[in-house]
Amino acid sequence: MDNCIFCKIVAKQIPATVLYEDDELLAFNDINPAAPVHFLIIPKKHLSSLADAKAEDAVLLGKMLELAPKLAAQQGCAYVEHADGSKSGGFKTVVNTGPNGGQVVYHLHMHVIGGAKL
Repeated sequence: MDNCIFCKIVAKQIPATVLYEDDELLAFNDINPAAPVHFLIIPKKHLSSLADAKAEDAVLLGKMLELAPKLAAQQGCAYVEHADGSKSGGFKTVVNTGPNGGQVVYHLHMHVIGGAKL
């Protein structure tokens, strides 16, 4: 997509603080963080929103969800279940879809937010 800011980040036309990259996904810090840790995970393939995902995108969506806790842990937001049964840490994942869902950039993206009690 010529006008898509996230496609331009994938193409390295716009700089971003990249946390992770492979052939299918890119993760980078949000430029307007809502918490001490706030990054985005996007597919390199342009999908306008989660509503546009098809059955053939299921593996890609799964990879996004699998990557979130790994990167959250690297950023200091690991969810930990302790031997005594207590729990600590954690993060929130958000996928805004459509105008009523708060989507502003129309390229599928997952927010991963943590670093403070939300």
